[in-house]
Amino acid sequence: MTPGFSDPELQRRARDEAFALPIDQIDVSKPRLFQDDTVGHYFERLRRDDPVHWHSNNFYGPFWSVTRYADILQVDTQHALYSSDWTHGGIGLFDAPMDDRLQMFIAMDPPKHDEQRKSISPIVAPANLAALEATIRERTARVLDALPRNQTFDWVERVSIELTTQMLATLFDFPFEDRRMLTRWSDVATAVPGMDGIVESHAARNAELGQCMGYFTRLWNERVNAAPANDLVSMLAHAPATRNMSPREFLGNLLLLIVGGNDTTRNSMSGGVLALHQHPAEWAKLRANPALVDSLVPEIIRWQCPLPHMRRTALADTELGGKAIKQGDKVVMWYLSGNRDEAAIARANSFIVDRARPRQHLSFGFGIHRCVGNRLAEMQLKILWQELLQRFERIEVVGEPRRTLSNFVRGFTHLPVRLPG
Repeated sequence: MTPGFSDPELQRRARDEAFALPIDQIDVSKPRLFQDDTVGHYFERLRRDDPVHWHSNNFYGPFWSVTRYADILQVDTQHALYSSDWTHGGIGLFDAPMDDRLQMFIAMDPPKHDEQRKSISPIVAPANLAALEATIRERTARVLDALPRNQTFDWVERVSIELTTQMLATLFDFPFEDRRMLTRWSDVATAVPGMDGIVESHAARNAELGQCMGYFTRLWNERVNAAPANDLVSMLAHAPATRNMSPREFLGNLLLLIVGGNDTTRNSMSGGVLALHQHPAEWAKLRANPALVDSLVPEIIRWQCPLPHMRRTALADTELGGKAIKQGDKVVMWYLSGNRDEAAIARANSFIVDRARPRQHLSFGFGIHRCVGNRLAEMQLKILWQELLQRFERIEVVGEPRRTLSNFVRGFTHLPVRLPG
């Protein structure tokens, strides 16, 4: 089996099952389907036969799976009908007890969502992105120049985690020597206790998130008493909409910004390497014309889709894709499936570096909750690939990637590679 490709027999069995199961038995929320990279077969079946699909799961409870591009767009752009607010359940599949729910602006409806989001938006304003570009390029060059030649190493650890963690530390003005704490807290925040090997219990998870809260509270106290500065902690501390947040809002918004700035970019950095390894003709196109980086980057983000889903809750009875949605129903938008919908995206199941409309994807979401850091993520990826193309003829994936056991983060824990030369 070629390294970096999923086991063909595993994929064959998964496809056979996906198209043989009674439709009411298909449950695309199973984390193992994402870790095995077999969930796409089940999405394909749902898009064909039941694109707005009702399923009752023992862990998550009943929910609607929305798998077609157009239907996802309809949900994502109607925030007055489909709520993100934490009081209705928030953005995750699991309905946590009310006292355990984190309050963050992505899990709020207007007007509070808009006010809190606006508090941190200066960090990704065009002028600030332009100011960050030289720093990102210098750090990227330093990380790439330190990579070994002709020996196997973990791309996730040496490149993807290191670059995104350095960027997070800069955005928060976080002590650089402690920056790997940010990676850990991001992993803990999205972990499934007792299942994925990251934390063993909800108590252990809460203890580590408490450490995160304590560390950032010290930074907050320093910056709230200083002049406003151009970092996320200072912006939260001084903005009218966020300076009087409750502790749970503070922790929720911190984790939102940590995960949002870490998981999406980190896993796209790894996913792009794997995709180009799996599609050597596309790598040849890119080598021949490095200007294709401009379309490569959104294609990587579409293909990887680092956050496969978001949840909403219906605030009133409505209709979607011919199905009757009741007030209070949980509605799950599967962005990963929408990104493979050939009714909306030409050759959606192909990775194409010179795609004509590469920005036509759902990975950043749509409407008022569209990813606030999308341009920063794209800039980091663009610089990475520009610098890679200047240095390396090939990046060889030399072993099977290990994928995250999660239906919320589509990522990698290990990607063994080798740089010939």
